[in-house]
Amino acid sequence: MGLPTKSYWVLGFVIFMGAFAANTDFSSWMAGKLQYYQQVLPQEKVYLHMDKPYYTAGDTLWYKAYAVEGAFHMPDTLSTVLYVELLNAQTGRQVVAKRIALEAGLGHGDLTLPQDLPEGAYTVRAFTRWMENFDQDYFFSQSIYIYQNGTTAPVKAEPGVFDLQFFPEGGQLIDGIPTRISFKAVGSDGLGADVSGFIFDEKGDTLQSFHTEHKGMGRLPFTPQAHKKYVVRAHMGTEAYQQIAFPTVAEEGYCMVTDNITYGEKVRVFIYGKFPDSADKEVHLVGQCRGVFAFSAKGIVGAKGLMMNLPTTDLPDGILQLTLFDASRKAVCERLVFVNHNRQLSIKVNPKSPVAGLRGGMTVDISVSDQDGKPVEANLSVSVVDAGQVATQPYADNLLTNLLLTSDLKGHIEQPAYYFDSSASNRRIHLDYLMATQGWRRFAWEQVLKDSIASPPHYLETGLSLTGTVQKGSKPVKEPQLLSVVYNQDSLGGFLTTETDAAGRFGIYGLHFTDTLTVRLQGMNKKGNQNLSFSIDEVIFPKISLVQIPYYPVTIERKALLNFIAQAQSDQDIERSIRESRERLLDAVTIKGRREETFDSRKLYGQADATVVVTDQMAGGATSILDLLAGRVAGVRVIGSGFNAQVFIRGNADEPQFILDGMPVDKDLVTNISVYDVESIDVLKGASAAIYGGRGAGGVISILTKRGNVNYDYSKEVVPGVLVAKVAGFDAPREFYAPQYAVNEPISGKPDHRSTLYWAPMLRTNAAGEVSFQYYHSDARTAINVNVQGLSADGRAGVGSLGYQME
Repeated sequence: MGLPTKSYWVLGFVIFMGAFAANTDFSSWMAGKLQYYQQVLPQEKVYLHMDKPYYTAGDTLWYKAYAVEGAFHMPDTLSTVLYVELLNAQTGRQVVAKRIALEAGLGHGDLTLPQDLPEGAYTVRAFTRWMENFDQDYFFSQSIYIYQNGTTAPVKAEPGVFDLQFFPEGGQLIDGIPTRISFKAVGSDGLGADVSGFIFDEKGDTLQSFHTEHKGMGRLPFTPQAHKKYVVRAHMGTEAYQQIAFPTVAEEGYCMVTDNITYGEKVRVFIYGKFPDSADKEVHLVGQCRGVFAFSAKGIVGAKGLMMNLPTTDLPDGILQLTLFDASRKAVCERLVFVNHNRQLSIKVNPKSPVAGLRGGMTVDISVSDQDGKPVEANLSVSVVDAGQVATQPYADNLLTNLLLTSDLKGHIEQPAYYFDSSASNRRIHLDYLMATQGWRRFAWEQVLKDSIASPPHYLETGLSLTGTVQKGSKPVKEPQLLSVVYNQDSLGGFLTTETDAAGRFGIYGLHFTDTLTVRLQGMNKKGNQNLSFSIDEVIFPKISLVQIPYYPVTIERKALLNFIAQAQSDQDIERSIRESRERLLDAVTIKGRREETFDSRKLYGQADATVVVTDQMAGGATSILDLLAGRVAGVRVIGSGFNAQVFIRGNADEPQFILDGMPVDKDLVTNISVYDVESIDVLKGASAAIYGGRGAGGVISILTKRGNVNYDYSKEVVPGVLVAKVAGFDAPREFYAPQYAVNEPISGKPDHRSTLYWAPMLRTNAAGEVSFQYYHSDARTAINVNVQGLSADGRAGVGSLGYQME
């Protein structure tokens, strides 16, 4: 996967300050290592925009998939297969699974939730096959709650139980060097906990008090001493104190402190060191963003330390990883900082007309622009919900926050959109706490700095694959075995060949089809293939690591929640009624339509001079297709038999042109096709063959295989050495049905209590950055929430919203 370039991201960006200078050799070496790693193991990201944050059993979960390459967030054009599944969050059991097609990194689909699904927390997970080469933490995972009638509230956290961890800035505490320690407390529910406590020395003297400030996070200044032993005691609220482990203090090493708040578009870095020889130490500070080299700088750490000012103006928005290397090129300190120039898309959502009443129609306009106000063409997804049933969750993850923040951090991030809210005065310092307590671990430096990187086990899927094993007796075939693969599905059909490897494995890749495909596998070995057996690999989803994703409690009044659950059945009934009425309408149109004459696109010619219709009885006595012609067509002479036979049409010295399902092919291919696969053979002589030009000078023999008949059912055949199987394809996305009250649909007399009023996964703005959409209100006089998310071709994301009260 090649890396694109960005105008605002200058690779190899090197900073010069008085106290330090560029090191060309080190910079080139580091840039080369990162670039090689990106070329061999490029990253992908996936985000799903779902129509609402919680559901009921029997409901339909609608989603839009955004797949991007990991560095610049441009739509992923390589992986075209996305796996989406619903998992029980407690057991990891798969409930529903889908494979959807991605086109230019975009796709959409739905998950039908079983009616008898037990109430509880579930996880929606999405990934590409390539993403399986990396930690599952970087799959898209979203926790949702699914309700049943007679609902109960989600299980609350056990009071007083928490986990508290301390994170020295830069990674370690060094004897006598003042530093800062960030900390994070997590409750038994996996969410941030409000904790306070004290730090004591070995004598029991109180050295420091502390308390969490935001989502279980906080920070304290500290000067450690190696000869002391520290003890922490902390508690939640009025619960008893717990004793907590405190980081060890090293006698020597480096310490790195950063300031990403005070100096605007600069990061100030302070580096200190302590060593027995007290000599000055050469260090290198490396900055990389999403795995792409940004800059490298060399400096000398003396008795007073080293300060660096790092301009961030030319860096992209997102997480910047700062890593300090010593003179031996060993990573000794690390720190994450967040860079935000607000380069995201601006998505404005406005009603085009006055707010309508019950069952009234609404038209909404969307305009998309960049940070300079210039219009942007973008691909969008839109969800419109009844706010009386579906409450907007505070600061929920979205496409923008996912790409820039949550997709690059391990662990659960609570209310990520808070860190992008310009009205939240403390968001920057709280975001810095997050950077100090959540690890960026898309790669380890040990992997990047290796001289060579092993090929990953999983490949980029550019389409569906058909793979399996061929056996002779009970063992895989060792010699290469040529296979023919015939497939058909409605009007789709084709003929492919493939060959086994030394392990008897075969594979056909890059297939694109929906629902199921009938395939017919058989060997093409001239010595016969009746003793071959075939097995086709199943689609395997990776096992989930049973690390429970914290379920963030639904923020909604209980009355509204009970209303949502009570109306769920009505919601499902009206969708079913719309779907059935439209399907009946389509059936009626089909019945009234005039049946078209059958046209076989494989035939360039009209009427053949002669046709041999092949029966199973005829096939049973033939070795090759040419044997089927012997003595059956006047003027056609077959010399010899089997695979070495020659055929001539009277009056010609040359053998005829062979056509297989409309395509000119060599005779060798024709003779290797199973006679059981042939439906009929047409013979063209003289003027009839003229349509093929000079190639038809010796006449034409056109072979039509059974898969050319779209209604042919291979499962009725029982042929030795042949496997007929149904292969699952892409899951075709369903259309979101909503009432069109203006056209007086049959369901207009039924009550309408839909929670999702409108879902449009594939809206696209025009060159002016504009697009409009229409929908109808339900029977509830309620508030309405419109949520819009989208991505531009150059990788910029954005979100927009609209809320209003119905008249």
